[in-house]
Amino acid sequence: MNDPSPHPDLEAARRVLALEAEALASLSDSLDERFAQAVSQLAGATGRVVVTGMGKSGHVARKIAATLSSTGTPSLFVHPAEASHGDLGMIVAGDAVLALSNSGETPELADLVGHAKRFGLPLVGITGRAESALARAADVALVLPEAPEACPMGLAPTTSTTMQLALGDAIAVALLTRRGFTAADFRVFHPGGKLGARLSRVRDLMHGPAELPLAPPGTAMDAAIVAMTARRFGCLGVQGADGRLLGIITDGDLRRALEAGGGAALLGRTADQVMTRAPRTVQPETLAAEALHLMNARSITAVFVVDAEGRPVGILHIHDLLRAGVA
Repeated sequence: MNDPSPHPDLEAARRVLALEAEALASLSDSLDERFAQAVSQLAGATGRVVVTGMGKSGHVARKIAATLSSTGTPSLFVHPAEASHGDLGMIVAGDAVLALSNSGETPELADLVGHAKRFGLPLVGITGRAESALARAADVALVLPEAPEACPMGLAPTTSTTMQLALGDAIAVALLTRRGFTAADFRVFHPGGKLGARLSRVRDLMHGPAELPLAPPGTAMDAAIVAMTARRFGCLGVQGADGRLLGIITDGDLRRALEAGGGAALLGRTADQVMTRAPRTVQPETLAAEALHLMNARSITAVFVVDAEGRPVGILHIHDLLRAGVA
């Protein structure tokens, strides 16, 4: 028989996650106007947000600095011990300091905190003790609620660092919201990988005007089919005299026309008689991810790219999205 009791490893994991989830809920409930004040202090920096911490808090601080930088808030991590041996020169007028220490008494932070106070730099502290040296020195102290560490001995930084990390994420998101940071801005800082591909624009991936499969409305269907197959996009755009896209002929349109009247009837018609009117289109500035969503939702493999007046300027095929790593 299988033992119905949970595996000890699963019990330990669930206990950790439950404790940390409770701590995050308490952290959320504890936030007040001091959080907004801290965000204002950091948003007002004309230089960078210098994030610092020692030990496990230092590892969290590195991640917070990276998140800030990637979401529009110039930031860097400064190791507090190295700061005492010359790296204080990295922290200059216009900067703000975000210091992490659960105890608030980390001795390695003393010189960096003193440097910030000496030069009048805004100092935001994240600490677990309201009466600590860091909390007293900070312009704004964000105090973590009391919560047990998740390790059985209650010693290893676990719950406390989870709260630090989550609070750093909250600060970064609040700052990007204040700045009106957009997906286009995000793309600037994330040009590589899957994320960069999904944030690329249709204009970056589309085939240009020279490759467009187009024909005027009165084109006979035999000539339309030749033009359609020559470009290998599986479709043909029907373009009016004013340059606007009137409709599109796809493989599906051809099949339906054949089923309705046979080959002779199809060849006796013109492009505008077979086309689907008012087809779905995208514009050059459309995000590649949005174009992919449209193509998946409509079960289409190619979409025309049109300008503000509805004139075709390009075409995007699903294979283009696959090659770019968007799909």
